[in-house]
Amino acid sequence: MTAYVFRAMTAADLPTIERWLETPHVREWWGDPTEQYLLVSGDLDEPAMDQFIVSADGSDFAYIQCYDLTAWNSGFGEQPKGTRGIDQFIGVSGMIERGHGSALIRAFVDRVLAGGAPRVVTDPDPDNVRAVRAYEKAGFEKSGLVDTPDGTALLMVRNA
Repeated sequence: MTAYVFRAMTAADLPTIERWLETPHVREWWGDPTEQYLLVSGDLDEPAMDQFIVSADGSDFAYIQCYDLTAWNSGFGEQPKGTRGIDQFIGVSGMIERGHGSALIRAFVDRVLAGGAPRVVTDPDPDNVRAVRAYEKAGFEKSGLVDTPDGTALLMVRNA
């Protein structure tokens, strides 16, 4: 089993994030790389957002963000106090479709729940079959469609 390391993202990681956002497999679901880069880089100083670079075997390959849902409750409905939201992508194309998505999500969410969060939610595009499958394998359950500022999303939930 691969051991994943989640280290806090810093400004030094921004060129890597920018490069990853431009890859076709990330751009397909995250959208315009310039817009997303401005959002991700702008969140470095946001107290309600924790951002991490994920590595395996000493190599960085993914990004994950974890946020206080009260700051970004975009149509998710009532959630227990302390619920966290996550978004992630694998930036290195050679690491996709190898089970890393579900495994890193499970490892990360296990830590978040063990740290006291009652629930973790995420909202992939319902057409992103690969992401939905990865979240299901990581223990998330489909909760239903929700309207977000980015359009219709599939709310997925994992409880402590």
